[in-house]
Amino acid sequence: MKRDLLAKSLAQMGTKALDQPEAPPKATEGTPRSLKSMSDVLSQVSAQSAQEIDVNEIADSEIADRFDVNEGLGDLIESIRTSGQQLPALLRYRRGAGPRYEVVYGRRRIAACRVLGIKVKAYIKEMDQREALISQALENSARLERSFIEQAIFATKLEEQGFSRADIGDVLAVDKGTLSKLIGVAREVPGAAIYKIGAAHDAGRRPWLELRRLIKIEGAPEGQKLLSLIPDQGSPAEKLSSTIEALQAIEENAARQSKPKAGAGSSAPLTRINKTPVLFKTKGNRLVIEVSEKKEQGFIGFVEENLEKIYEEWKGQDG
Repeated sequence: MKRDLLAKSLAQMGTKALDQPEAPPKATEGTPRSLKSMSDVLSQVSAQSAQEIDVNEIADSEIADRFDVNEGLGDLIESIRTSGQQLPALLRYRRGAGPRYEVVYGRRRIAACRVLGIKVKAYIKEMDQREALISQALENSARLERSFIEQAIFATKLEEQGFSRADIGDVLAVDKGTLSKLIGVAREVPGAAIYKIGAAHDAGRRPWLELRRLIKIEGAPEGQKLLSLIPDQGSPAEKLSSTIEALQAIEENAARQSKPKAGAGSSAPLTRINKTPVLFKTKGNRLVIEVSEKKEQGFIGFVEENLEKIYEEWKGQDG
């Protein structure tokens, strides 16, 4: 639904003559913008033609949804140099001193035009911040530009701006469970570590969920000690993988040191699940799960992220 609304609105852009800027649609304060209302906002932009704007007149968005607009920018620069800018950016008017406009979406297109020393083609619309954020989310989600962690950071920023999780889920086209994981990673993994690692477009959600699990274990390094585990060289995906491996090694070492020596106690051994590397034991109201192979440690994170679903399934059996 989201992509259909966006595609319909964008397809109409540039087909009508330029009119005077319209006032942004009114809404009760605190009322979330639905996808339908944002489609209406984008349709209003179709009332004007794309204009050529000096890049020096454009300020960056206060809430960016990409870590590094220059990543892979070379291909876009060459494309615009050869064929021109095919898809206009979207700007909104800003108030006060400084640049006249603020980017809503199209930061990479603007960056490429800046390098080429040319004006950027852009639509201009009066928008409040909520409208701008949803338009930004719709456009970039439809073009599949964000990595998992970029999506996670953007989701938390939307929540901080007062959007409900239901609306964020609609805008980002993710279900409640996925959104919970996104926001959980963004809030529990230190921001300094996230930005030092980078967007990691080649990594899915599982490595980030494993990183989240590892930094929550007792005795996990914090602050500068955690940052020192992140390599300075390599791709973001490689940095993420190396950091996880370093933390897993710390976890394994702590587990070895905490195991009681032979004859030191009568703790019951763990039970292995068939021939798998997964072991468990129960004692009263406690359940302990371990894995005996390093490559299977992601299973612990999988169990953690699905605990709510397991609990709800168990509760459903009561009926």
